[in-house]
Amino acid sequence: MDYKYLYDLLKKIDGKNYKAYKTIKGKYLFPKFNLIVEHIQGDPFASPSKLIIKIPHTIAKFPADLYRNKSRKIALEDYLIRQFYYACKNISHPRGTGKSGKITIVKVGQEILKRTAANINKNDIEIRFSVGLPANGRTILGHQAAQMLSEDIPKIVEQTLLYQTLNSQEIQTQVETAEDADFIRQQLSTNKLISFIANDAILPRKSGIDTVPLETEAIPFQSPQSLEITFDTPNKGLIKGLGIPQGITLIVGGGYHGKSTLLKAIELGIYNHIPGDGREFVISDPSAVKIRAEDGRSIVGVDISPFINQLPQQRSTKDFTTTNASGSTSQAANIIEALEIGSKVLLVDEDTAATNFMIRDHRMQQLILKNKEPITPFIDKIKELDRDHGVSIILVMGGSGDYFDVADRVIAMDNFKPYDVTEKAQKIAQENPNQRIREGGNNFGSITPRIPLPESIDPSRGKKDVKVKIRDVDQVVFGTEDIDLIAIEQLIESGQLKSISAAIIYAKNNYMNCQDMLSDIIDKVMNDVDSEGLDILSDFPQEDLVIFRRFELAAAINRLRSLQVQ
Repeated sequence: MDYKYLYDLLKKIDGKNYKAYKTIKGKYLFPKFNLIVEHIQGDPFASPSKLIIKIPHTIAKFPADLYRNKSRKIALEDYLIRQFYYACKNISHPRGTGKSGKITIVKVGQEILKRTAANINKNDIEIRFSVGLPANGRTILGHQAAQMLSEDIPKIVEQTLLYQTLNSQEIQTQVETAEDADFIRQQLSTNKLISFIANDAILPRKSGIDTVPLETEAIPFQSPQSLEITFDTPNKGLIKGLGIPQGITLIVGGGYHGKSTLLKAIELGIYNHIPGDGREFVISDPSAVKIRAEDGRSIVGVDISPFINQLPQQRSTKDFTTTNASGSTSQAANIIEALEIGSKVLLVDEDTAATNFMIRDHRMQQLILKNKEPITPFIDKIKELDRDHGVSIILVMGGSGDYFDVADRVIAMDNFKPYDVTEKAQKIAQENPNQRIREGGNNFGSITPRIPLPESIDPSRGKKDVKVKIRDVDQVVFGTEDIDLIAIEQLIESGQLKSISAAIIYAKNNYMNCQDMLSDIIDKVMNDVDSEGLDILSDFPQEDLVIFRRFELAAAINRLRSLQVQ
């Protein structure tokens, strides 16, 4: 069927009941693209209808060099989503009741991520988006619908999916920036680094709820010479900046001088960023996990004995379970769970850590003897964690110089400028010997794998239909319970939560068998997503799935209050 048929059909159903929109489902040939009406909404207030555009490469004419590898392909797809989003805002407008008249695509932030909204295939470019088919109440506004689908959508395609109408230099810059960032990330381990912050990076954000760069008064980042390293990238060439080596790194400094701002940038350095963000070349080890205290979270069968032992009433901590964790037990569990899934870099900020988990000073040791204190503080396990398991730590610490004794290097932030104060900190430690007694023993302890039981994961509310709902970037309604992910700070888009929810169901249906360990199950899911794409998680095309990491998938599973393990 061609676009003229669609136009006539929409005018024909003008004034009919909303259900008549079901008759337009199908594929329509436009002069430059194909339009697929995949799903029709039930009424004007329901989730919008789902449509797909497919435009052949012979018409879009993007040079193949722009998507010749994975880095470039994802960056180009990201660019197209952004252009489509802006065009929708400019061209579409309300036409009737509820969501009528809106043409939308997934909204994106500062990060470049694989999203199902755009797919560069072998023969074409595919864009998935939503349309609020117009109505007055439940009466179809057919003429307005005809204008939307037959006039507005072709305008959007002309503005956003044809290479000749776009800014070729912007596109080139985006794909090259992403490619260079991935190049540096791949080189971190070879250079025995866990993070890299380029000179002239802009780290401060506009506000706590606005992630665009601070436009005024932001001080460009400049590495101290002793820690400066240079990468020779494929496109930009030489990029210099601060390289944080493997091991234990303290970030110190006065309040409001940029300690947490630096750590936040490192935390999100697991993602690529768009040109102009300021953090394009803030690059972190892909296994870096932010660790914090999380009062009230559920913990199931986690061996937290490396940190916590000898609980009152002789409660075991080798398979610790609670529905209401304290700050210290939650932080211990968060560390062990991250290690269980393979993290080799932990990021900790004292502002969000449990004080009694981080340090127990000499005076407190004198007052409360070790045989009365179940918690072994992090300071007494941090060296063993590095030595026994090869796990590096970046720790923001402004309140305890005791950590000078265990740090391999110390970076001081002064008015958002970093200084290497390692020698000074070591000298202070030597001149002021620590009187506290080490409490951690000679080894870190073992990381005990767990096997999740599939029957404990039920998104159906006990019925046949699956019930999953996403609330922003911090909560998933999963069956009868809410999964609280507010403390998982490296989740940045709601589409990641939707993908993770689908991945949990996929894991249960395909790989949870009461035999495989959680880490092995997640390996298999991530391998499937990597080889087959995010669509493998769904029975039909979704426009709003976004790539996620194994660590956030595990975090969601671990916070299911119904979870059972063995």
